[in-house]
Amino acid sequence: MLSKLVIQNYAIIDFIEINFSEHFNIITGETGAGKSILVGALSLILGERADSSSLLSKEKKCFVEGIFNIEKRRNVVKFLNDNDYGEDDELVLRREIAANGKSRGFINDTPANIQQLKQLASMLVDLHQQFDTLELGDSDFQREVLDALAGNERLLAEYIGMYSEWKQTQQQLEALTASKNNFQKELDYNRFLFDELHEANFSENELEDLDNELQLLSNAEEIKMALETSVYELKESEQPIVQTLKQLVNKLSVFASFNANLEEIIKRLQSTQIELADIGNELENLNNDVNYDEQRINFINERLAVGYKLQKKHGVQSTKELLEIKETLQQKLDDVLNIDEAIRSTQNTFDRQLKQLETLAETLSSKRKKVVDAFEKNVNSLLAQVGMPNAVIKVVVSDIALHAFGKNAIEFLFDANKSNRFEPLRKVASGGELSRLMLCIKSLVAEKINLPTLIFDEIDTGISGEAAKQVGVILKQLAKQRQVISITHQPQIAGKADVHFYVYKQVKNDMVNTNIRQLNTDERIQAIAQMLSGEKPTAAAIENAREMIAN
Repeated sequence: MLSKLVIQNYAIIDFIEINFSEHFNIITGETGAGKSILVGALSLILGERADSSSLLSKEKKCFVEGIFNIEKRRNVVKFLNDNDYGEDDELVLRREIAANGKSRGFINDTPANIQQLKQLASMLVDLHQQFDTLELGDSDFQREVLDALAGNERLLAEYIGMYSEWKQTQQQLEALTASKNNFQKELDYNRFLFDELHEANFSENELEDLDNELQLLSNAEEIKMALETSVYELKESEQPIVQTLKQLVNKLSVFASFNANLEEIIKRLQSTQIELADIGNELENLNNDVNYDEQRINFINERLAVGYKLQKKHGVQSTKELLEIKETLQQKLDDVLNIDEAIRSTQNTFDRQLKQLETLAETLSSKRKKVVDAFEKNVNSLLAQVGMPNAVIKVVVSDIALHAFGKNAIEFLFDANKSNRFEPLRKVASGGELSRLMLCIKSLVAEKINLPTLIFDEIDTGISGEAAKQVGVILKQLAKQRQVISITHQPQIAGKADVHFYVYKQVKNDMVNTNIRQLNTDERIQAIAQMLSGEKPTAAAIENAREMIAN
Protein backbone atom coordinates (compact mmCIF):
# COMPACT_ATOMS: atom_id res chain seq x y z
CA MET A 1 0.00 0.00 0.00
CA LEU A 2 1.25 3.48 -0.92
CA SER A 3 0.78 5.37 2.33
CA LYS A 4 2.57 8.61 1.44
CA LEU A 5 3.88 10.38 -1.66
CA VAL A 6 6.25 13.36 -1.35
CA ILE A 7 7.19 15.47 -4.40
CA GLN A 8 9.60 18.41 -4.47
CA ASN A 9 10.72 20.64 -7.36
CA TYR A 10 9.08 18.61 -10.12
CA ALA A 11 7.50 20.31 -13.18
CA ILE A 12 5.24 22.99 -11.64
CA ILE A 13 5.20 21.36 -8.20
CA ASP A 14 7.24 23.14 -5.53
CA PHE A 15 6.42 20.77 -2.69
CA ILE A 16 3.47 18.54 -1.92
CA GLU A 17 2.84 15.65 0.44
CA ILE A 18 -0.08 13.24 0.01
CA ASN A 19 -1.25 10.73 2.64
CA PHE A 20 -3.34 8.08 0.91
CA SER A 21 -6.14 5.95 2.32
CA GLU A 22 -5.70 2.18 2.22
CA HIS A 23 -8.95 1.86 0.24
CA PHE A 24 -10.46 4.09 -2.49
CA ASN A 25 -8.63 7.36 -3.26
CA ILE A 26 -9.92 9.81 -5.87
CA ILE A 27 -7.94 12.68 -7.39
CA THR A 28 -9.85 15.38 -9.25
CA GLY A 29 -9.15 18.87 -10.51
CA GLU A 30 -9.57 21.12 -13.49
CA THR A 31 -7.96 20.20 -16.78
CA GLY A 32 -4.35 21.34 -16.75
CA ALA A 33 -4.21 21.67 -12.98
CA GLY A 34 -1.47 19.04 -12.78
CA LYS A 35 -3.12 15.67 -12.17
CA SER A 36 -1.01 13.98 -14.83
CA ILE A 37 2.09 15.60 -13.30
CA LEU A 38 1.44 13.58 -10.14
CA VAL A 39 1.49 10.38 -12.18
CA GLY A 40 4.69 11.50 -13.91
CA ALA A 41 6.38 12.11 -10.58
CA LEU A 42 5.18 8.76 -9.26
CA SER A 43 6.61 7.09 -12.37
CA LEU A 44 10.09 8.22 -11.35
CA ILE A 45 10.14 6.01 -8.25
CA LEU A 46 8.69 3.24 -10.40
CA GLY A 47 11.89 3.31 -12.48
CA GLU A 48 10.93 5.49 -15.45
CA ARG A 49 13.50 7.66 -17.24
CA ALA A 50 14.50 10.90 -15.52
CA ASP A 51 14.92 14.25 -17.31
CA SER A 52 16.49 17.42 -15.88
CA SER A 53 13.98 19.49 -17.87
CA SER A 54 11.37 18.33 -15.35
CA LEU A 55 12.94 20.44 -12.60
CA LEU A 56 10.94 23.48 -11.52
CA SER A 57 14.03 25.25 -10.19
CA LYS A 58 17.52 24.59 -11.49
CA GLU A 59 18.93 25.71 -8.16
CA LYS A 60 17.94 22.56 -6.27
CA LYS A 61 17.40 18.90 -6.94
CA CYS A 62 14.11 17.18 -7.71
CA PHE A 63 12.98 14.77 -5.04
CA VAL A 64 10.21 12.12 -5.21
CA GLU A 65 9.64 9.70 -2.34
CA GLY A 66 7.06 6.98 -1.88
CA ILE A 67 6.45 5.28 1.47
CA PHE A 68 4.80 1.87 1.27
CA ASN A 69 3.31 -0.46 3.84
CA ILE A 70 4.53 -3.96 2.89
CA GLU A 71 3.36 -5.96 5.89
CA LYS A 72 1.53 -8.61 3.86
CA ARG A 73 3.67 -8.69 0.71
CA ARG A 74 5.94 -11.71 0.96
CA ASN A 75 7.43 -11.25 -2.52
CA VAL A 76 8.55 -7.73 -1.60
CA VAL A 77 10.09 -8.90 1.68
CA LYS A 78 11.94 -11.67 -0.17
CA PHE A 79 13.31 -9.16 -2.71
CA LEU A 80 14.56 -6.88 0.06
CA ASN A 81 16.25 -9.75 1.91
CA ASP A 82 17.80 -11.21 -1.24
CA ASN A 83 19.30 -7.82 -2.14
CA ASP A 84 20.33 -6.74 1.39
CA TYR A 85 17.96 -3.76 1.58
CA GLY A 86 16.75 -4.54 5.09
CA GLU A 87 13.32 -5.65 6.20
CA ASP A 88 10.61 -3.62 7.91
CA ASP A 89 6.86 -3.15 7.60
CA GLU A 90 7.57 0.20 5.94
CA LEU A 91 9.48 0.58 2.66
CA VAL A 92 10.82 3.85 1.22
CA LEU A 93 11.51 4.34 -2.51
CA ARG A 94 13.21 7.59 -3.46
CA ARG A 95 14.41 9.19 -6.67
CA GLU A 96 16.58 12.28 -6.91
CA ILE A 97 17.39 14.29 -10.06
CA ALA A 98 20.20 16.84 -10.00
CA ALA A 99 20.21 19.99 -12.13
CA ASN A 100 22.75 18.37 -14.47
CA GLY A 101 20.28 15.55 -15.13
CA LYS A 102 22.09 12.93 -13.08
CA SER A 103 19.59 10.63 -11.42
CA ARG A 104 19.93 8.45 -8.32
CA GLY A 105 17.57 5.86 -6.90
CA PHE A 106 17.28 4.61 -3.33
CA ILE A 107 15.57 1.69 -1.60
CA ASN A 108 15.35 2.21 2.16
CA ASP A 109 18.07 4.91 1.88
CA THR A 110 20.41 2.44 0.16
CA PRO A 111 21.49 3.27 -3.43
CA ALA A 112 19.72 1.16 -6.04
CA ASN A 113 19.90 0.96 -9.82
CA ILE A 114 16.92 1.66 -12.09
CA GLN A 115 16.38 -2.01 -12.88
CA GLN A 116 16.04 -2.82 -9.18
CA LEU A 117 13.58 0.05 -8.72
CA LYS A 118 11.49 -1.22 -11.62
CA GLN A 119 11.52 -4.79 -10.36
CA LEU A 120 10.48 -3.78 -6.87
CA ALA A 121 7.95 -1.20 -8.03
CA SER A 122 6.17 -3.79 -10.18
CA MET A 123 5.36 -5.66 -6.96
CA LEU A 124 4.04 -2.52 -5.27
CA VAL A 125 2.16 -0.49 -7.88
CA ASP A 126 0.05 -1.38 -10.90
CA LEU A 127 -0.28 1.83 -12.91
CA HIS A 128 -2.92 2.01 -15.66
CA GLN A 129 -2.74 4.89 -18.11
CA GLN A 130 -4.37 5.47 -21.46
CA PHE A 131 -2.61 3.37 -24.11
CA ASP A 132 -0.43 1.83 -21.41
CA THR A 133 -2.05 -1.52 -20.65
CA LEU A 134 0.54 -3.90 -22.05
CA GLU A 135 0.08 -6.25 -19.10
CA LEU A 136 -3.41 -7.17 -20.23
CA GLY A 137 -2.03 -8.49 -23.51
CA ASP A 138 0.75 -10.37 -21.76
CA SER A 139 0.35 -14.15 -21.93
CA ASP A 140 1.71 -14.63 -18.40
CA PHE A 141 -0.88 -12.25 -16.95
CA GLN A 142 -3.67 -13.95 -18.88
CA ARG A 143 -2.57 -17.32 -17.51
CA GLU A 144 -2.36 -15.91 -13.96
CA VAL A 145 -5.97 -14.73 -14.25
CA LEU A 146 -7.27 -18.17 -15.20
CA ASP A 147 -5.12 -19.90 -12.59
CA ALA A 148 -6.39 -17.53 -9.91
CA LEU A 149 -10.02 -18.20 -10.81
CA ALA A 150 -9.36 -21.96 -11.06
CA GLY A 151 -7.63 -22.06 -7.65
CA ASN A 152 -4.49 -23.54 -9.17
CA GLU A 153 -1.96 -21.95 -6.80
CA ARG A 154 -0.78 -25.10 -4.98
CA LEU A 155 -1.07 -27.35 -8.01
CA LEU A 156 0.88 -24.89 -10.14
CA ALA A 157 3.59 -24.56 -7.48
CA GLU A 158 3.94 -28.35 -7.43
CA TYR A 159 4.12 -28.42 -11.24
CA ILE A 160 6.72 -25.63 -11.41
CA GLY A 161 8.93 -27.42 -8.87
CA MET A 162 8.68 -30.72 -10.73
CA TYR A 163 9.22 -29.02 -14.09
CA SER A 164 12.46 -27.55 -12.77
CA GLU A 165 13.61 -31.00 -11.60
CA TRP A 166 12.63 -32.52 -14.96
CA LYS A 167 14.63 -29.88 -16.88
CA GLN A 168 17.65 -30.60 -14.67
CA THR A 169 17.29 -34.31 -15.40
CA GLN A 170 17.02 -33.49 -19.10
CA GLN A 171 20.26 -31.50 -18.92
CA GLN A 172 21.96 -34.39 -17.11
CA LEU A 173 20.75 -36.84 -19.75
CA GLU A 174 21.98 -34.60 -22.56
CA ALA A 175 25.33 -34.17 -20.83
CA LEU A 176 25.71 -37.93 -20.35
CA THR A 177 24.81 -38.61 -23.97
CA ALA A 178 27.28 -35.98 -25.16
CA SER A 179 29.93 -37.46 -22.86
CA LYS A 180 29.29 -40.92 -24.25
CA ASN A 181 29.71 -39.62 -27.80
CA ASN A 182 32.96 -37.94 -26.83
CA PHE A 183 34.13 -41.05 -25.00
CA GLN A 184 33.44 -43.19 -28.04
CA LYS A 185 35.47 -40.85 -30.25
CA GLU A 186 38.41 -40.90 -27.83
CA LEU A 187 38.07 -44.48 -26.62
CA ASP A 188 40.65 -46.12 -28.92
CA TYR A 189 43.20 -43.37 -28.41
CA ASN A 190 42.76 -43.36 -24.62
CA ARG A 191 43.11 -47.14 -24.52
CA PHE A 192 46.34 -46.91 -26.57
CA LEU A 193 47.76 -44.30 -24.18
CA PHE A 194 46.75 -46.33 -21.15
CA ASP A 195 48.26 -49.54 -22.56
CA GLU A 196 51.57 -47.74 -23.13
CA LEU A 197 51.73 -46.61 -19.52
CA HIS A 198 50.43 -49.92 -18.21
CA GLU A 199 53.09 -51.84 -20.16
CA ALA A 200 55.81 -49.49 -18.87
CA ASN A 201 54.55 -50.28 -15.36
CA PHE A 202 56.51 -47.59 -13.57
CA SER A 203 56.59 -47.57 -9.80
CA GLU A 204 56.56 -44.43 -7.68
CA ASN A 205 59.70 -42.25 -8.22
CA GLU A 206 61.23 -45.02 -10.36
CA LEU A 207 62.69 -42.74 -13.07
CA GLU A 208 64.23 -40.41 -10.50
CA ASP A 209 65.77 -43.36 -8.60
CA LEU A 210 67.10 -44.92 -11.82
CA ASP A 211 68.66 -41.65 -12.87
CA ASN A 212 70.52 -41.45 -9.53
CA GLU A 213 71.64 -45.06 -9.86
CA LEU A 214 72.89 -44.44 -13.41
CA GLN A 215 75.01 -41.53 -12.20
CA LEU A 216 76.54 -43.82 -9.58
CA LEU A 217 77.27 -46.68 -12.01
CA SER A 218 78.63 -44.36 -14.70
CA ASN A 219 81.20 -43.00 -12.22
CA ALA A 220 81.84 -46.30 -10.40
CA GLU A 221 85.63 -46.43 -10.98
CA GLU A 222 86.27 -42.89 -9.74
CA ILE A 223 83.92 -43.35 -6.79
CA LYS A 224 85.54 -46.68 -5.87
CA MET A 225 89.02 -45.14 -5.97
CA ALA A 226 87.95 -42.28 -3.72
CA LEU A 227 86.36 -44.69 -1.26
CA GLU A 228 89.44 -46.95 -1.15
CA THR A 229 91.71 -43.96 -0.56
CA SER A 230 89.52 -42.70 2.25
CA VAL A 231 89.41 -46.13 3.93
CA TYR A 232 93.18 -46.50 3.57
CA GLU A 233 93.91 -43.14 5.18
CA LEU A 234 91.52 -43.75 8.04
CA LYS A 235 92.39 -47.37 8.81
CA GLU A 236 95.26 -48.95 6.80
CA SER A 237 98.09 -46.46 6.09
CA GLU A 238 101.47 -46.55 7.87
CA GLN A 239 100.01 -43.91 10.21
CA PRO A 240 96.19 -44.39 10.16
CA ILE A 241 94.22 -41.38 11.34
CA VAL A 242 92.15 -43.48 13.73
CA GLN A 243 95.30 -45.03 15.27
CA THR A 244 96.97 -41.61 15.58
CA LEU A 245 93.97 -40.22 17.48
CA LYS A 246 94.06 -43.24 19.82
CA GLN A 247 97.71 -42.60 20.60
CA LEU A 248 97.02 -38.93 21.33
CA VAL A 249 94.26 -39.91 23.76
CA ASN A 250 96.62 -42.28 25.59
CA LYS A 251 99.39 -39.64 25.95
CA LEU A 252 97.04 -36.93 27.18
CA SER A 253 95.16 -39.20 29.58
CA VAL A 254 98.24 -39.36 31.84
CA PHE A 255 97.81 -35.63 32.56
CA ALA A 256 94.01 -35.46 32.65
CA SER A 257 93.84 -35.11 36.41
CA PHE A 258 95.99 -31.98 36.35
CA ASN A 259 93.61 -29.86 34.33
CA ALA A 260 89.77 -29.97 34.04
CA ASN A 261 89.80 -28.51 30.52
CA LEU A 262 92.22 -31.19 29.34
CA GLU A 263 89.85 -33.93 30.53
CA GLU A 264 87.08 -32.46 28.36
CA ILE A 265 89.37 -32.31 25.32
CA ILE A 266 90.36 -35.95 25.80
CA LYS A 267 86.65 -36.95 25.77
CA ARG A 268 86.13 -35.07 22.51
CA LEU A 269 89.17 -36.80 20.94
CA GLN A 270 87.80 -40.18 22.02
CA SER A 271 84.42 -39.34 20.41
CA THR A 272 86.14 -38.24 17.22
CA GLN A 273 88.20 -41.44 17.09
CA ILE A 274 85.09 -43.58 17.49
CA GLU A 275 83.17 -41.57 14.83
CA LEU A 276 86.03 -41.78 12.31
CA ALA A 277 86.41 -45.51 12.94
CA ASP A 278 82.67 -45.90 12.21
CA ILE A 279 82.96 -43.76 9.08
CA GLY A 280 85.83 -45.93 7.90
CA ASN A 281 83.69 -49.05 8.26
CA GLU A 282 80.78 -47.49 6.33
CA LEU A 283 83.10 -46.32 3.56
CA GLU A 284 84.49 -49.83 3.33
CA ASN A 285 80.98 -51.26 3.00
CA LEU A 286 80.12 -48.71 0.34
CA ASN A 287 83.27 -49.59 -1.53
CA ASN A 288 82.27 -53.24 -1.54
CA ASP A 289 78.83 -52.30 -2.95
CA VAL A 290 80.10 -50.07 -5.76
CA ASN A 291 80.88 -52.09 -8.84
CA TYR A 292 80.76 -51.22 -12.51
CA ASP A 293 77.89 -53.24 -14.12
CA GLU A 294 77.55 -52.68 -17.84
CA GLN A 295 74.46 -54.90 -18.09
CA ARG A 296 72.70 -52.91 -15.35
CA ILE A 297 73.68 -49.65 -17.04
CA ASN A 298 72.16 -50.81 -20.33
CA PHE A 299 68.95 -51.85 -18.56
CA ILE A 300 68.67 -48.47 -16.81
CA ASN A 301 69.32 -46.55 -20.05
CA GLU A 302 66.59 -48.51 -21.83
CA ARG A 303 64.17 -47.95 -18.93
CA LEU A 304 64.91 -44.24 -18.77
CA ALA A 305 64.52 -43.90 -22.55
CA VAL A 306 61.00 -45.34 -22.30
CA GLY A 307 60.18 -43.03 -19.38
CA TYR A 308 61.57 -39.85 -20.95
CA LYS A 309 59.74 -40.59 -24.19
CA LEU A 310 56.43 -40.90 -22.31
CA GLN A 311 57.15 -37.74 -20.29
CA LYS A 312 57.78 -35.79 -23.46
CA LYS A 313 54.67 -37.24 -25.09
CA HIS A 314 52.45 -36.20 -22.20
CA GLY A 315 54.28 -32.94 -21.45
CA VAL A 316 55.24 -33.82 -17.86
CA GLN A 317 58.47 -33.96 -15.83
CA SER A 318 58.11 -36.72 -13.25
CA THR A 319 57.14 -40.34 -12.64
CA LYS A 320 54.36 -39.11 -10.34
CA GLU A 321 52.74 -37.14 -13.17
CA LEU A 322 52.90 -40.15 -15.50
CA LEU A 323 51.16 -42.27 -12.85
CA GLU A 324 48.49 -39.57 -12.42
CA ILE A 325 47.86 -39.57 -16.20
CA LYS A 326 47.59 -43.34 -16.12
CA GLU A 327 45.01 -43.08 -13.33
CA THR A 328 43.03 -40.46 -15.26
CA LEU A 329 43.03 -42.63 -18.38
CA GLN A 330 41.89 -45.57 -16.29
CA GLN A 331 38.98 -43.44 -15.00
CA LYS A 332 38.00 -42.44 -18.54
CA LEU A 333 38.01 -46.07 -19.65
CA ASP A 334 35.92 -46.99 -16.60
CA ASP A 335 33.51 -44.13 -17.38
CA VAL A 336 32.90 -45.61 -20.82
CA LEU A 337 31.93 -48.86 -19.17
CA ASN A 338 29.71 -47.14 -16.57
CA ILE A 339 28.08 -44.41 -18.68
CA ASP A 340 25.53 -46.67 -20.35
CA GLU A 341 24.17 -47.63 -16.93
CA ALA A 342 24.09 -43.96 -15.90
CA ILE A 343 22.20 -43.08 -19.09
CA ARG A 344 19.67 -45.86 -18.51
CA SER A 345 19.11 -44.74 -14.91
CA THR A 346 18.76 -41.07 -15.86
CA GLN A 347 16.45 -41.92 -18.77
CA ASN A 348 14.18 -43.85 -16.37
CA THR A 349 14.07 -40.84 -14.02
CA PHE A 350 13.36 -38.54 -16.98
CA ASP A 351 10.48 -40.71 -18.21
CA ARG A 352 8.99 -41.02 -14.71
CA GLN A 353 9.13 -37.26 -14.12
CA LEU A 354 7.68 -36.58 -17.58
CA LYS A 355 4.73 -38.84 -16.88
CA GLN A 356 4.04 -37.06 -13.58
CA LEU A 357 4.38 -33.68 -15.29
CA GLU A 358 1.94 -34.64 -18.02
CA THR A 359 -0.59 -35.72 -15.38
CA LEU A 360 -0.22 -32.41 -13.48
CA ALA A 361 -0.32 -30.40 -16.71
CA GLU A 362 -3.51 -32.14 -17.78
CA THR A 363 -5.13 -31.36 -14.42
CA LEU A 364 -4.07 -27.70 -14.67
CA SER A 365 -5.39 -27.51 -18.22
CA SER A 366 -8.71 -29.08 -17.27
CA LYS A 367 -9.25 -26.66 -14.38
CA ARG A 368 -8.35 -23.67 -16.55
CA LYS A 369 -10.78 -24.69 -19.27
CA LYS A 370 -13.57 -25.20 -16.72
CA VAL A 371 -13.49 -21.56 -15.60
CA VAL A 372 -13.38 -20.04 -19.11
CA ASP A 373 -17.16 -19.91 -19.70
CA ALA A 374 -17.93 -18.27 -16.36
CA PHE A 375 -15.03 -15.86 -16.78
CA GLU A 376 -16.17 -14.77 -20.25
CA LYS A 377 -19.75 -14.37 -19.04
CA ASN A 378 -18.78 -12.28 -16.00
CA VAL A 379 -16.34 -10.06 -17.89
CA ASN A 380 -18.79 -9.45 -20.73
CA SER A 381 -21.48 -8.57 -18.19
CA LEU A 382 -19.16 -6.08 -16.50
CA LEU A 383 -18.15 -4.62 -19.87
CA ALA A 384 -21.81 -3.82 -20.55
CA GLN A 385 -22.06 -2.12 -17.15
CA VAL A 386 -19.07 0.12 -17.85
CA GLY A 387 -20.40 1.38 -21.17
CA MET A 388 -19.15 -1.30 -23.56
CA PRO A 389 -22.36 -3.25 -24.35
CA ASN A 390 -21.12 -4.43 -27.74
CA ALA A 391 -17.71 -5.58 -26.54
CA VAL A 392 -17.06 -9.29 -26.09
CA ILE A 393 -14.04 -11.09 -24.71
CA LYS A 394 -13.21 -14.64 -25.72
CA VAL A 395 -10.59 -16.86 -24.09
CA VAL A 396 -8.78 -19.52 -26.12
CA VAL A 397 -6.95 -22.22 -24.19
CA SER A 398 -5.01 -24.45 -26.57
CA ASP A 399 -2.71 -27.39 -25.89
CA ILE A 400 0.99 -27.07 -26.74
CA ALA A 401 4.23 -28.74 -25.68
CA LEU A 402 5.05 -28.76 -21.97
CA HIS A 403 6.52 -25.51 -20.69
CA ALA A 404 7.26 -23.90 -17.32
CA PHE A 405 3.53 -23.41 -16.49
CA GLY A 406 1.85 -26.45 -18.01
CA LYS A 407 0.84 -27.35 -21.52
CA ASN A 408 -1.46 -24.45 -22.46
CA ALA A 409 -1.16 -21.39 -24.63
CA ILE A 410 -3.71 -18.85 -23.39
CA GLU A 411 -4.93 -15.92 -25.49
CA PHE A 412 -7.54 -13.29 -24.64
CA LEU A 413 -9.34 -12.30 -27.84
CA PHE A 414 -11.53 -9.20 -28.22
CA ASP A 415 -14.37 -8.02 -30.42
CA ALA A 416 -15.40 -4.43 -29.72
CA ASN A 417 -18.51 -4.37 -31.94
CA LYS A 418 -20.03 -7.88 -31.94
CA SER A 419 -18.64 -8.44 -35.42
CA ASN A 420 -17.69 -11.98 -34.51
CA ARG A 421 -14.14 -11.20 -35.66
CA PHE A 422 -11.98 -11.82 -32.62
CA GLU A 423 -8.41 -10.59 -32.51
CA PRO A 424 -5.76 -10.54 -29.76
CA LEU A 425 -6.40 -7.72 -27.29
CA ARG A 426 -3.18 -5.87 -28.00
CA LYS A 427 -4.10 -5.54 -31.67
CA VAL A 428 -7.68 -4.27 -31.59
CA ALA A 429 -8.65 -2.67 -28.25
CA SER A 430 -8.27 1.08 -27.75
CA GLY A 431 -6.63 2.58 -24.68
CA GLY A 432 -9.94 3.38 -22.99
CA GLU A 433 -11.35 -0.04 -23.78
CA LEU A 434 -8.26 -1.76 -22.43
CA SER A 435 -8.36 0.25 -19.21
CA ARG A 436 -11.98 -0.61 -18.51
CA LEU A 437 -11.43 -4.22 -19.54
CA MET A 438 -8.48 -4.44 -17.16
CA LEU A 439 -10.67 -3.00 -14.39
CA CYS A 440 -13.34 -5.62 -15.04
CA ILE A 441 -10.85 -8.48 -15.03
CA LYS A 442 -8.98 -7.37 -11.94
CA SER A 443 -12.21 -6.82 -10.04
CA LEU A 444 -13.00 -10.51 -10.66
CA VAL A 445 -9.64 -11.80 -9.44
CA ALA A 446 -8.95 -9.29 -6.65
CA GLU A 447 -9.76 -11.83 -3.95
CA LYS A 448 -7.62 -14.52 -5.61
CA ILE A 449 -4.45 -12.59 -6.55
CA ASN A 450 -2.38 -10.48 -4.18
CA LEU A 451 -2.64 -7.39 -6.38
CA PRO A 452 -0.46 -4.36 -5.63
CA THR A 453 -1.75 -0.79 -5.32
CA LEU A 454 -3.92 -0.11 -8.40
CA ILE A 455 -3.63 3.34 -9.95
CA PHE A 456 -6.03 4.30 -12.75
CA ASP A 457 -5.24 7.45 -14.71
CA GLU A 458 -8.49 8.70 -16.29
CA ILE A 459 -10.05 5.27 -16.75
CA ASP A 460 -13.35 7.10 -17.36
CA THR A 461 -12.33 8.60 -20.72
CA GLY A 462 -15.20 8.37 -23.18
CA ILE A 463 -17.92 7.39 -20.71
CA SER A 464 -20.48 9.20 -18.59
CA GLY A 465 -23.81 8.67 -16.87
CA GLU A 466 -24.68 5.14 -15.88
CA ALA A 467 -21.45 3.67 -17.32
CA ALA A 468 -19.36 6.04 -15.20
CA LYS A 469 -21.45 5.14 -12.17
CA GLN A 470 -20.82 1.44 -12.74
CA VAL A 471 -17.07 2.05 -13.08
CA GLY A 472 -17.27 3.77 -9.70
CA VAL A 473 -19.18 0.84 -8.23
CA ILE A 474 -16.53 -1.62 -9.49
CA LEU A 475 -13.69 0.56 -8.24
CA LYS A 476 -15.36 0.85 -4.85
CA GLN A 477 -15.82 -2.91 -4.65
CA LEU A 478 -12.23 -3.49 -5.77
CA ALA A 479 -10.97 -1.07 -3.10
CA LYS A 480 -12.40 -3.29 -0.37
CA GLN A 481 -9.67 -5.80 -1.21
CA ARG A 482 -6.86 -3.55 -2.49
CA GLN A 483 -5.76 0.06 -2.36
CA VAL A 484 -7.10 1.96 -5.39
CA ILE A 485 -6.05 5.43 -6.56
CA SER A 486 -7.97 6.90 -9.47
CA ILE A 487 -7.65 10.18 -11.35
CA THR A 488 -11.08 11.02 -12.74
CA HIS A 489 -13.26 13.69 -14.34
CA GLN A 490 -16.49 11.85 -13.56
CA PRO A 491 -18.60 12.89 -10.54
CA GLN A 492 -20.20 9.45 -10.43
CA ILE A 493 -16.76 7.92 -9.73
CA ALA A 494 -15.62 10.70 -7.40
CA GLY A 495 -18.70 10.20 -5.26
CA LYS A 496 -17.66 6.62 -4.43
CA ALA A 497 -14.29 7.55 -2.91
CA ASP A 498 -13.22 6.97 0.68
CA VAL A 499 -10.80 9.91 0.37
CA HIS A 500 -11.02 12.73 -2.15
CA PHE A 501 -7.96 14.81 -3.16
CA TYR A 502 -8.27 17.99 -5.18
CA VAL A 503 -5.46 19.26 -7.44
CA TYR A 504 -5.32 22.99 -8.13
CA LYS A 505 -3.00 25.74 -9.31
CA GLN A 506 -1.93 28.68 -7.21
CA VAL A 507 0.38 31.66 -7.73
CA LYS A 508 3.32 31.72 -5.33
CA ASN A 509 6.18 34.21 -5.59
CA ASP A 510 4.96 35.20 -9.06
CA MET A 511 5.11 31.57 -10.16
CA VAL A 512 2.27 29.14 -10.94
CA ASN A 513 2.48 26.02 -8.78
CA THR A 514 0.43 22.85 -8.58
CA ASN A 515 -0.83 21.92 -5.15
CA ILE A 516 -3.14 19.30 -3.70
CA ARG A 517 -5.33 19.01 -0.63
CA GLN A 518 -7.65 16.45 0.91
CA LEU A 519 -11.27 17.59 0.85
CA ASN A 520 -13.64 17.38 3.78
CA THR A 521 -17.28 16.38 3.27
CA ASP A 522 -18.57 19.87 2.45
CA GLU A 523 -15.68 20.53 0.09
CA ARG A 524 -16.31 17.18 -1.62
CA ILE A 525 -19.97 18.08 -2.18
CA GLN A 526 -18.92 21.41 -3.69
CA ALA A 527 -16.24 19.81 -5.93
CA ILE A 528 -18.59 17.10 -7.24
CA ALA A 529 -21.36 19.63 -7.80
CA GLN A 530 -18.93 21.69 -9.91
CA MET A 531 -18.11 18.57 -11.90
CA LEU A 532 -21.84 18.16 -12.52
CA SER A 533 -22.83 21.72 -13.50
CA GLY A 534 -19.82 24.04 -13.69
CA GLU A 535 -17.92 26.50 -11.54
CA LYS A 536 -21.11 27.90 -9.96
CA PRO A 537 -23.15 24.76 -9.27
CA THR A 538 -26.94 24.89 -8.97
CA ALA A 539 -28.82 23.86 -5.88
CA ALA A 540 -29.93 20.73 -7.73
CA ALA A 541 -26.31 19.86 -8.55
CA ILE A 542 -25.31 20.32 -4.92
CA GLU A 543 -28.16 18.11 -3.77
CA ASN A 544 -27.23 15.53 -6.40
CA ALA A 545 -23.60 15.60 -5.23
CA ARG A 546 -24.70 15.12 -1.63
CA GLU A 547 -26.71 12.04 -2.66
CA MET A 548 -23.76 10.62 -4.61
CA ILE A 549 -21.53 10.80 -1.55
CA ALA A 550 -24.21 9.48 0.77
CA ASN A 551 -24.89 6.49 -1.50
